[in-house]
Amino acid sequence: MQAAAMAVMVALVALGASATTQAQSAYPTKPVRFINPVAAGGNQDIVARAIAEQVTRGLGQQVLVESRPGASAIVGTRYAKGAAPDGYTFLTVSNTFARVPAIVAAAGYDPLKDFEPVSLTADIPMVLSVNPSLPVQTTKELIALAKKRPGELLYASAGNGSTGHVAAEMFSRAAGIKLMHIPYKGNAPAIIDLIGGQVMLMFDQVSTSFPHIRAGRLRALGVTSKERSALFPELPTIEEAGLKGFRDSTFNGIVAPAGTPREIRERIRQEVVKAVAVPEARNRFLERGIVLKASTSLEEFGAYLRVQVTDFAKLAKQAGIQAN
Repeated sequence: MQAAAMAVMVALVALGASATTQAQSAYPTKPVRFINPVAAGGNQDIVARAIAEQVTRGLGQQVLVESRPGASAIVGTRYAKGAAPDGYTFLTVSNTFARVPAIVAAAGYDPLKDFEPVSLTADIPMVLSVNPSLPVQTTKELIALAKKRPGELLYASAGNGSTGHVAAEMFSRAAGIKLMHIPYKGNAPAIIDLIGGQVMLMFDQVSTSFPHIRAGRLRALGVTSKERSALFPELPTIEEAGLKGFRDSTFNGIVAPAGTPREIRERIRQEVVKAVAVPEARNRFLERGIVLKASTSLEEFGAYLRVQVTDFAKLAKQAGIQAN
């Protein structure tokens, strides 16, 4: 009797394992959603839609980008956090995802505990630009001027805790200088005042500053990436200017609600790898200063996110960075 019972149990376990395998291999059986927690039309949105289009082809099911913006991406992020971890809901993320919980007490999510990593999708370098009236031509000259006039040079950002604010704080600390922060309510008004001369410098994404630099309304001094930008091959990196190891790009990526099966996340990652390798898509985004990029493993992206979260939390505490 015991042998018979054991045989039945083994058969049931095998049947269950077989059913699980079949279910996973059949994935997906319905449309998949990418929740976009920021306003449509920005870099994060257009990257997500381009990736979704390519992943749709690989999965054989529609991948829909669903916008749920609001409150520094908190609204959409909380929504994705509460979704079933069944592989049919993912969240598109950027630096904001990793940084908000450190400066907003009521963020309502933990980027490392409430979500599982999938992959990077893009890397967007920033550019350090100044108003042409400022008497500097290089990053070294800017640093020298700032040391002569500590706290006098005004820099703009899209707001407290924004990518431009963080980049400038990192730059100031690395260079040993003091700059005065002027936060704006968004990127557009900050650039307008930079062009108008109300502020003297700004760190901004290459993609949005590019038209103003090419038109001569702004003077570019350096980019924050490891390599030079394809849009400005003649422009040195900040690291080349003497600040060794200085890098601070905007990233885009994809995460899933905690508990989403590894096999499903890996399937999506593999499709992202294929998506970012499509020459037409890569070239189209390079023209905007956006480098499409995928993670080599789930663990790699997980480690990347961990560094983003912990490093910013430390900087926010040291620099007293708070949300607007």
